[in-house]
Amino acid sequence: MTYRSRAPLRVWPFLAALILALLMAGAALAHAVTEGDAGYVQEVSGFHPIPFLYLGAKHMVTGYDHILFLFGVIFFLYTTKAIGLYVSLFAIGHSVTMLAGVWFGIKINSYIIDAIIGFSVVYKALDNLGAFQRWFGVQPDTRAATLIFGLLHGFGLSWVSGAARPASGAKLTPPTS
Repeated sequence: MTYRSRAPLRVWPFLAALILALLMAGAALAHAVTEGDAGYVQEVSGFHPIPFLYLGAKHMVTGYDHILFLFGVIFFLYTTKAIGLYVSLFAIGHSVTMLAGVWFGIKINSYIIDAIIGFSVVYKALDNLGAFQRWFGVQPDTRAATLIFGLLHGFGLSWVSGAARPASGAKLTPPTS
């Protein structure tokens, strides 16, 4: 049995996860922030990096859109180093646009961002199936795609973070002495 003949068998768990996520998507919100977290963001003032790092990490590991996209990204990766690289690219992209969106007040319609996030999952599924190579004769750079989709995913949380305005006196930069 060659690699090519085994490859379709590896796609079934990915497709099952995709179908399950689509069935649950109606009840879930991709960028929902819990009431307690939103209250914290609105009430906190001053420089508090650790709680915000915690909130960001919580969002990254509980957001079904991130988990589904990253599952598709790491599905065919075999080394811890490669997995770390792709997860880091996604997290860096996500963090850059989330911070830029909040810092500069960039607001993009959440429905557009959620549609792009859904497209990113479909894109990765097609990439894993080899569709781009078959249809267009080209294999996109998966590192660049992961970073770009991380950038786009970050705008989703920046919109939510912007909607839950920090209290007056809250700072995004360290206080000066």
